Amino acid sequence: MAAEDKIEMEGEVLEAFPSGMFSVVLDNGHELIAYTAGKMRRHRIRMAPGDRVKVEVSAYDLNRGRIVYRHR
Repeated sequence: MAAEDKIEMEGEVLEAFPSGMFSVVLDNGHELIAYTAGKMRRHRIRMAPGDRVKVEVSAYDLNRGRIVYRHR
């Protein structure tokens, strides 16, 4: 597995923390802390608890992720 490989998963936002951090529960039941990707911050995409999101998770640390897409 290359260093750039990320695991993309879908989940639901449970709780919003300060500075763009969110608690996300994945479809398989795993809970993690995720931050918003740079493009989402740049375009001011807001998220609230209950939103469906796509999360990139590193294979090295499965407890942290990056939110890359918010489903409508």
